[in-house]
Order: sequence, then structure tokens, then C-alpha cells
Amino acid sequence: MNIDFNKNNDGLVPAIIQDAITKNVLMLGYMNEEAYTKTIETKKVTFYSRTKNRLWTKGEESGNFLSLLDIKNDCDSDTLLISVNPIGPTCHKGTDTCWNEKNISNFGFLSKLEKTIEERRTSSDGTKSYVASLFEKGINKLAQKVGEEAVEVVIEAKDNDDDLFLNESADLLFHYLMLLQAKGFTLKDIEKVLKSREK
Repeated sequence: MNIDFNKNNDGLVPAIIQDAITKNVLMLGYMNEEAYTKTIETKKVTFYSRTKNRLWTKGEESGNFLSLLDIKNDCDSDTLLISVNPIGPTCHKGTDTCWNEKNISNFGFLSKLEKTIEERRTSSDGTKSYVASLFEKGINKLAQKVGEEAVEVVIEAKDNDDDLFLNESADLLFHYLMLLQAKGFTLKDIEKVLKSREK
């Protein structure tokens, strides 16, 4: 890997630390060539500390190491993206990230949809909200609805109308998210099961 440590007068390049699983950014540090070499050798992320004026392995005092999984160099060869498995909280203040955020899996729009479903389930009137009305009808109605949507997906899969197939698939996923919540689960629980099957 050709890293341009000479681009800046101090010989340092920014190192963005990202959780390999959640893809959340955990912190930003700086590396010189020696810190980079030590990181590769030990598989524990090591920075050059500008305040301590020396190499500093994250976790050397706290035990909250950043286990190295991968390093990518950017298009200008002067910024590193480092994928890690964090052992404990990353920030010296005890938080998961240096931005005081939880380092949890995020499914993008689907996580937002899960939150919307939860809000409507718990605080909406069943006469005004489709989601609330289904929850009010109970688990049997929700399960039946998921079954109906699954059958419609199968039917549309056998035809050639991609638009109908995608719309029925969206309906199935939407109702399945409701059924998950009715049973007290989320997508994270499904992710956990799928990860346990990974070989």
C-alpha cells in the first residue's frame, strides 16, 4: 500500500476508524509510518499521539483495543479507512464513539421504518392509523396478513410484472416488520440468528 506520509510536514495522515460490522465511524486519529507498521504487525490499531508526542496503541491503558481487520487508502493516498473490531467502548470518555453515539447495527431506512411502526403502534388511534388498527386486531390478524402478502409475492414472482412483484415484496416486508414487533422482536434479532448460521 502506497501511503503518502510526506504530504504533510508532520508526516501524519488521518486514520478514520470504522466498525467492520455496524459500519459506524468510531473515532479519528493520526498515523505516521511507524504507527502504521506497528498496527500491521500487532493487529492492534496504533496512532501517533500529538499530545503525548509518541506512538499510542488504543487500549494500552484501558484494555479497549481496536482489533485490526482491514485498511484502505483513499484516492489521494493520504487518508486511511481502518476497519476494526472494537473491544469495549472506543472513546476515552467511555462512550461507544467519540461522537457520543451508540455503536449499534443500523439498517438505514428499514430502521427508520421500524421506529415509525413502533410510534404508531404505541401512540396512534386505530381509527386513524392502519398500523395501529392492525395491532389492535391482535397477533392472529397480523400473522394472517403476512401470510396473505407472502402468497401474493409468490404469485407475482411467477409473472413478468416486476413492478407488481416489487410492490408485493414491499407489502410483505412492511407487514413482517409489524409481526416481528408484535412478537417483541426487531430486525437485529433476525440478524443475530443469520449471523449464527454463518460459516
